[in-house]
Amino acid sequence: MTGTVLFDPLIPLPLLIGLAVLAALGVLLTVWRGLSGWALRGLAAVVVLGALAGPSYQTEDRAPLSDIVLLLEDESASQRLADRADQSDTAAEAMADRITARPNTELRRITVPDGAEDAGTRLMTTLADALAEEPRARIAGILAVSDGRVHDADLPLDLPAPLHLLQTGRAADWDRRLTVRNAPAFAIIGEPVTLTLRIDDLGAAPEDGGLTRLDISVDGEDPQSFDVPIGQDLELPVALPHGGRNVIRFSLPEAEGELTDRNNAALIQMNGVRDRLSVLLVSGEPHPGGRTWRNLLKSDSTVDLVHFTILRPPDKQDGVPVNELSLIAFPTRELFMDKIDDFDLIIFDRYQRRGILPALYLDNVAQYVRKGGAVLVAAGPDFASADSLYRSPLGTVLPATPTARVLEEAFPPVVTDIGQRHPVTAELPGKGDWGRWLRQIDVTAERGDVVMSGADDRPLLVLDRVDEGRVALLASDHAWLWNRGYEGGGPQLELLRRLAHWMMKEPELEEEALTATAQGRTMRITRRTLDETVPPVTITAPDGSTTEVPLFPAGPGRFEAEFTGEEMGLYRLENGEKVTVIGLGPAAPREFIETIASDEALRPAIDTLRGGVAQVEDGLPRLRDVRLGRPAAGRGWLGLTPRGAYETRDVRQTPLLPGWLVLLLSALFIIAAWLREGRR
Repeated sequence: MTGTVLFDPLIPLPLLIGLAVLAALGVLLTVWRGLSGWALRGLAAVVVLGALAGPSYQTEDRAPLSDIVLLLEDESASQRLADRADQSDTAAEAMADRITARPNTELRRITVPDGAEDAGTRLMTTLADALAEEPRARIAGILAVSDGRVHDADLPLDLPAPLHLLQTGRAADWDRRLTVRNAPAFAIIGEPVTLTLRIDDLGAAPEDGGLTRLDISVDGEDPQSFDVPIGQDLELPVALPHGGRNVIRFSLPEAEGELTDRNNAALIQMNGVRDRLSVLLVSGEPHPGGRTWRNLLKSDSTVDLVHFTILRPPDKQDGVPVNELSLIAFPTRELFMDKIDDFDLIIFDRYQRRGILPALYLDNVAQYVRKGGAVLVAAGPDFASADSLYRSPLGTVLPATPTARVLEEAFPPVVTDIGQRHPVTAELPGKGDWGRWLRQIDVTAERGDVVMSGADDRPLLVLDRVDEGRVALLASDHAWLWNRGYEGGGPQLELLRRLAHWMMKEPELEEEALTATAQGRTMRITRRTLDETVPPVTITAPDGSTTEVPLFPAGPGRFEAEFTGEEMGLYRLENGEKVTVIGLGPAAPREFIETIASDEALRPAIDTLRGGVAQVEDGLPRLRDVRLGRPAAGRGWLGLTPRGAYETRDVRQTPLLPGWLVLLLSALFIIAAWLREGRR
């Protein structure tokens, strides 16, 4: 039970002060005039002013509340290194027993797990959530059992009581760590990219190692090994071997006595892109579609285009002097013999044999294809003639044979069943509403894939692979009608763009491909194929275990599945002859970047209210009561601050000057003053 005098003025305080001043002036006036009742007059004024001040006596019935101590138990991945888990369990149980043994004290045990999506140890976030659920006035102390490696220590937090760290780990701990910096997301194929590697020994490392073995593996292939120094930055030039995703893994062997090998590897995923694509476009004669090819290729800033149009055949006799026929000689030998391998794609647009390119040059083009080059033939009536390219050495790599018929009739281009699954023609925009073409060269497909058909289901677009290279045959020269909007037009630019980039081996346009994308520990596997069914994909985890995952149809020519890995690291995927690798999360999760126990991150929060750090391996500290603001830690002890919190159960107020008493006292004092002054 407690009592307090309270004042609740009946009139505004400024008015009350004004009345008090007037009353004081009145009393002073009576003194100056020598009236003997001035003291009684003053007492009467005091009684009235006191009544206006509203004094009352408040009594409270209070029930004391217990103090609360928060015990945070770090169960993140770094706490499972060496014997830290046992240290943490032993320390938490012992401190819990000591806290619950204290009088008038409650314990709150809170677990701190691994943060989602490799966020690390979110100890301060967990503490903020716990403080939001407890009355701050009852918090007497906060104990954290942890190795000190928290990743949200910069979270601004107003602590109501001292924070103490019971630090796990041992002074003899050491670890070896590999880090890679300067790894770009994209790099040009074949051009070296310089990565910075560093190997560090942390903690109480032995002094017997100046070199260690570094293994480097690309796309899961057998690694190459090198002996590299420890404690130095290493500049390593890396050239990406192919387009698309390149997965490079750097790893170190586990050293005897180190805490973990989880930070002995670094996984780099870079996308290989081409710097410039070199295209040679040879137009056999001017025609409306020739400008379409040129505009398409010139609009792509990554394409270097060399374009020649044959305006006049050599055998034409029109009397024009030779020196007026051309400003620039056609460098056929240089292009088709010396520098042919510099081109990524060669396009023959309505070209026929006229003696400009000898058979030797065309045979060299065929060899260029077999060695990995790409040739696209956009056929016109020339392809059905006796001077057709098919009747040259280049015909050995072409996928279809002309029948010598030219079909001069309107027809709508149609994507075939296999074309529905091929990335060049799959899901082209506006399917079913395309305008008609007016001419088609009749060909018989000998090999390859017919992805589009024309009049009477005859082959219109045939794609084929020849040894290491690729060949495409478009059996019409009327694709430009789509560009002109004839009968509504069609996706000409998109079709030709896909066609050109498929021939230049862009990874996203491969018809047979196995890819995967990762989100945290979950990967989405995509298998693109021309087949109607695919076998399950075999996944090899970082620990060598294998899992078969069935693939389900997700669209024409595309099968997908999702898989969640049990651990982070490099996974190898196999489906038939297709193999790929993918990294789930970082090779070294955030919890294993810094593994040596330290109070550095938590020190600013600990020092805020003069808390302390105790090493678990040195023994557990005693608990002692301290006042808030005083040092809360010392040798062998940690302090808790009793809060003395209470709950008010009942409140009663009694007026000190009830109305009848005010009236009685003021009347008595006034009458007494009148009588005293009247006698005089």
